[in-house]
Amino acid sequence: MTDPITAAPPRVTGRSELRRYSRQLLVPEWLEAGAQERLRAATVLIVGAGGLGGPVALALAGAGVGRLVIADSDTVDLSNLHRQTQFTQADVGRPKAALTAARAQAVNPFVTALVAPHLDAGNAHDLLGSADLTVDATDNFGSRYLIADTCAALGREWVWGAASGTSGMVSVFGPGLGLRDVFPDPGDDLSCDEAGVIGPLPAVVGNMMALEALKLLGGVGEPLRGRLWTLDALTGRTRTLALRAP
Repeated sequence: MTDPITAAPPRVTGRSELRRYSRQLLVPEWLEAGAQERLRAATVLIVGAGGLGGPVALALAGAGVGRLVIADSDTVDLSNLHRQTQFTQADVGRPKAALTAARAQAVNPFVTALVAPHLDAGNAHDLLGSADLTVDATDNFGSRYLIADTCAALGREWVWGAASGTSGMVSVFGPGLGLRDVFPDPGDDLSCDEAGVIGPLPAVVGNMMALEALKLLGGVGEPLRGRLWTLDALTGRTRTLALRAP
């Protein structure tokens, strides 16, 4: 198996690549910041290849992130298909990470999409430390807090998002303000398996997470550092809340 960390991304800079990103390059802030070159050189670790991670992977591939590393040990279940639209009926029972990497690679041949080992306490430091940015697209608290603690130890920023029931949230955590500062105890929060989720909601949240990743990697705009973006899917209302460490 190809080493997901040391495999080099392709360095294609031909006319077809420029045409692929031409609409992105029309955005003045994007062009002035040299954002496309920054993306090409970047490695992003996406932990979770479900309703959040699928949209993140496809969006980052389309935008031209040089290397995507996808970690998820789960397989596709029939109950996933209403919201994890990177999969089809024929994918039931197959590994999510490999399928998502293949779909991301199919979106853009100028990027490299790879499968990482299952994230655990033994490899978290190496996996997260070898990526320029980690996106937490998981749906279980053990993985979320492992990512949070590892990024805190590494002094790294990471993109975090959640979707459950009819609510979604996105933020950028990092040194000085981490997940445990905002959510010190998961308490009675439920996963999608327990609380359910409206089908399109994870895609909305996942694409918002991808946008935050692109801003961080490209050096453009104002990422959600110290802020929490929330969405109520039933009313369409969004709020951005200021956060602070206790």
